[in-house]
Amino acid sequence: MNKKITTLILCGLLVSLSGWTAAGEGHEHNGTDEPAQGEHSEEQDHDKVAELDDFSDIDFEEDEHGHDEKGDDHSGHDDHEGHGGHGGHGEVATDAELNDTQRRMAGIETMVLRRQQLGEALTAPGEVVLNAYRTTRITPRIPAQVMKRLVRLGDHVKKGEPLVMLSSVEMAEAQGALLEADIELRRVKKLGRKVVSERRFTSAQIAYQQAYAKVRAYGMTISQIKRLLKQGDASKATGEFALLSFQDGTVINDTFVEGELIEPGRVLFEISDESLLWVEARLTPETASNIAIGAEAKVKVGERWLPGKVVQARHTLDPVTRTLAMHVEVANPDDQIHPGEFVSVVIEGNRKQSGIVVPVEAVLRSADGDWQLFVESAPGRFEPKEIEVLRTVGDRMLIQGIAEGTTIVSKGAFFVQSEMAKGGFDPHNH
Repeated sequence: MNKKITTLILCGLLVSLSGWTAAGEGHEHNGTDEPAQGEHSEEQDHDKVAELDDFSDIDFEEDEHGHDEKGDDHSGHDDHEGHGGHGGHGEVATDAELNDTQRRMAGIETMVLRRQQLGEALTAPGEVVLNAYRTTRITPRIPAQVMKRLVRLGDHVKKGEPLVMLSSVEMAEAQGALLEADIELRRVKKLGRKVVSERRFTSAQIAYQQAYAKVRAYGMTISQIKRLLKQGDASKATGEFALLSFQDGTVINDTFVEGELIEPGRVLFEISDESLLWVEARLTPETASNIAIGAEAKVKVGERWLPGKVVQARHTLDPVTRTLAMHVEVANPDDQIHPGEFVSVVIEGNRKQSGIVVPVEAVLRSADGDWQLFVESAPGRFEPKEIEVLRTVGDRMLIQGIAEGTTIVSKGAFFVQSEMAKGGFDPHNH
C-alpha cells in the first residue's frame, strides 16, 4: 500500500486512541456524565475516528498516478532542457541538405578548388565597337542608280546574298560589248581555224576577255555574267546588276534611298558579324604597360559579366584624351551587347598571385558581415565556411582560408544560404 495512505491510517488510529483516553480521564476528573469544558465527548471522538476511517474519498490509483505524473513533470522538465540544447531556442543548424530535385531546380553547381594564378585588376572605361576583321562595306565601283533595295537594316544576310539592284550607263555599255564579243568568238570558233585566220581568231579571244574583265571589274559576278551570256542578245544589256554580301553577318548600316544616284565608293551597306565584337578600353600608358596581349579580361554590362581577351593594342595615343586604346574581344552569340554601348572593363595585369580562385557568385556575406562560401561535406550536404578575400578581378576572386581539393558550391550559393537561414543556421559557423 502507498506510504502516504499507510501514514494517514496510523495517524487516524493514534488520534482515536488519544480521544478515547482523554474522554475517560475527563469523566473521572469531573465525576459527571457531562464532558469537561474544552473536551470532546466520546461520540465526537467516535465521529472523528469514523471520518478518519472513512477512506472512500481517497482514490489510491489516482494518488499513485498523481505521484507518477509528478515524476513525469520532472521528466518533462528534463526533456525541455534537452530540447533547448538541441532543437530549442539555443539550437543552430550548421548545414543544409538538398536532394537532387532541389539542386536541379535551384541550378546549384559545384567545383573542386585548385590553385591558380590571378593578376591584379586593372579597371578602365570601354566602348563596344565593331570587330574590324569581321566587318565589310558594300560600295559600287561605277556611278549607278539604286533600283531596288533587297535587304533592310538589321537583317541577317549570307555570303553571296544580293543586297541591292543597281543600274548604270557604264555597265550597260560594258555588258553590250561583252555580248558582241561573245557572239564574235562563237562565230569564229564555228568557222574553224581552216577558214578563219589566226589573227582574227586571236583578236576575237582578246576582245571577249577584255569585255568579260570589264563587267567583272564593274561589279558583276560570274553567275550574273553567265545569265547575261545565256540570253545571247546585245539588246538585253540593260546595265542592271546586283551588289552581293561578302560575308555572313548583320546589316549595320544602309544610308540610301531607292532612286538615288550613287557615286563610286559610296558606302551603301555595312555588314558585320556581331557574334564576336571588340570592346575598346581606354588606359593610361603606364597602366597599359602592365597588360600583355592575350590577357584575360571581363566586361561588365549592367549586372552581367562577359569574358573577353585582349587581342590588340594601338601604338599611338589618342590626341585628345592622351590614352591608349586596347581591343578586348568578346563573344556575343546571343546579341547581348551592341556597338556604341558603354561598358566597364577589368583586365588582368601581369603581376600575378597564386592561390585558390573561385567565382564571385560563390562567395557571400554572412549575417555578421564575414565572407563565406559553402562546402559540400557529403553528397547533398552543405556547410558554411568563412574565408578571406584577397583580390577580385571581374567575376573571379582570390581567397584564402580553405584547402585545395575542397568541393564548394560554385553556382546557387544564395539558395543554399536561404535554406540554411530557414533552419536557423549559425552565421558564424562556430
